Amino acid sequence: MNRTRISTILTLLITFGTAVPATGAPRAHTPTVVEALDRTAHPLRTVEPGGRTRDLRPLGRMVGGAGVVGVGEATHGSHDFFALKDRLFRYLVEEKGFRTFALEAPWSTGLRLDDYVVHGTGDPRRIMREEFQRDYLWWNNTDYLRLVEWMRARNVRNPGDPVRFVGDDTAWTGPETYDAVVARVTALDPTAGERLAGLYGRLRPTEQAGASIERHLAMPYAERRELAERSGEALELVRRARADARTVQDATAIDRTARQYAFDFEDPGQVAAAMRYRDEAMAANVVWWQRHTGTKILLSAHDAHVGYESYDPTSPQPQGAFLRDSLGSAYVNVGLTFGRGSFVATGQDGGAVRRWTVGPAAAGSNERTLDRVRYRDYALDLRTVASPARAWLHGARPTYRIGTAYPDGPHEVALARTHDVLIHLHRVTAARLRDR
Repeated sequence: MNRTRISTILTLLITFGTAVPATGAPRAHTPTVVEALDRTAHPLRTVEPGGRTRDLRPLGRMVGGAGVVGVGEATHGSHDFFALKDRLFRYLVEEKGFRTFALEAPWSTGLRLDDYVVHGTGDPRRIMREEFQRDYLWWNNTDYLRLVEWMRARNVRNPGDPVRFVGDDTAWTGPETYDAVVARVTALDPTAGERLAGLYGRLRPTEQAGASIERHLAMPYAERRELAERSGEALELVRRARADARTVQDATAIDRTARQYAFDFEDPGQVAAAMRYRDEAMAANVVWWQRHTGTKILLSAHDAHVGYESYDPTSPQPQGAFLRDSLGSAYVNVGLTFGRGSFVATGQDGGAVRRWTVGPAAAGSNERTLDRVRYRDYALDLRTVASPARAWLHGARPTYRIGTAYPDGPHEVALARTHDVLIHLHRVTAARLRDR
C-alpha cells in the first residue's frame, strides 16, 4: 500500500473518531457530552394538555415519591411553559396522586381561586383580572384560565376527592382575608376581635392589587416598618385568642405581606435580605399547605425560585433551597430551558408589555449544547447523566433566565447544581395575556 493511500485511511479514521494506535488495535470510543445526554434524554410528545401521556412516564419515575415538585420556567411570558405545567399537573393528578397546584401568586389570591375550583364560588375570569395585576399580570393568561377551568370540571366529577389551588407569594393580601381573620377571632373573643380590627385598619387595602403594591412601594421606609410592627402585633393577638391553624396561617400571610415591604430598598444589602425573606416565606407557605392538607403539590414558579442555587447576588437563597431544607428528598425540582423563541415582558423601564424574540442560543451557552440532543423536546434526569455530560452539567455557563422585564441575562447557571430534572424545549412562543 502506497504512502498516499495510508495517509488517506489515517485521515478518515481520525475524522470519524477512531485513531489507530501503534499496535493496530482500535481504541474504545469516548462519548461526547451530547452523546451522553442523548442516552439519558426522554422525548416529549407535546406541551399541550390532553391526549396520550405515555411520554410522561419517565418523568413520573424521575419525580418518584416526592410530595412537592417544583416546576420552573425560563421566562414569565411563554405559552409553552404554562401549557406544559397544565399537562404535567393533569398527569400527576391522574397517575401520581397529586391534588394541589401551587402558583407564585399571593396567598389570598390562591384562596379565591381555591374557593372557585372546589366550590364553584365566583368567576375565574374576574378573579384573575382582579388578582393578577402588576407583578402578577403574567398569570392572567389563557393557559392558566384553561387549567383552572379543568380543575373545576374535575372537582364537579369528583366532589369527594378535590384538586386544590394555593398561592404562596407575599406582595399582596386581599381585604377579604383581613375580614375573615377578624370575623373568626371575634367569634372566639369579641374584645380581641375589636382590637384586631383596629390594628388592621391601616393595613387592610381599599384598592385593587396593583394599586396596593404601588402604594406600599411609595411609602416612606419608616411608615412601612411601622405597619410591619402593627401586623406582628395583630398576629400575636390571633395566636393568643387560640384561633385555629387556618386563621393563624391567614394572619401570618398578612404579616408576611407587611414585612415584605419593611426593608430599605435604597440599601443593596437590604434588597438582598428582602428577596431572601420572600423566598423563605414562599417556601413556608408551601410547607404549611402540604402538611395541613396532606396533598402532593406541583409548585409553579420561575426557574430562579424552584432551584437550589442562585445566579443573582441580590437573591441569595432560592425557595427551592428552603424547601429542600424543610422536606429533604420529598422535594424535587424541574428546571425548564429553551433554545429560541418568544415571550411577553416589559422593557427594563417597566413600560408597556410587548413581545420579544431571542435565539438561536449563543455559542458557549447551556442551550446551544442542549439543542444538539437528538430530540426536539425532552426530559433529562440530571442526577443520573453519565460522563462527560455530568461534569459539563455541573459547570456554570450563560443560560436564559428572563423575568418580567427584558433585556435580562443570560445568567451563569450550573444546571445540575440547580435542578434535579431538566425539560428542554427547542422553541417557545409568546403567551396570550387576557384583558390586554
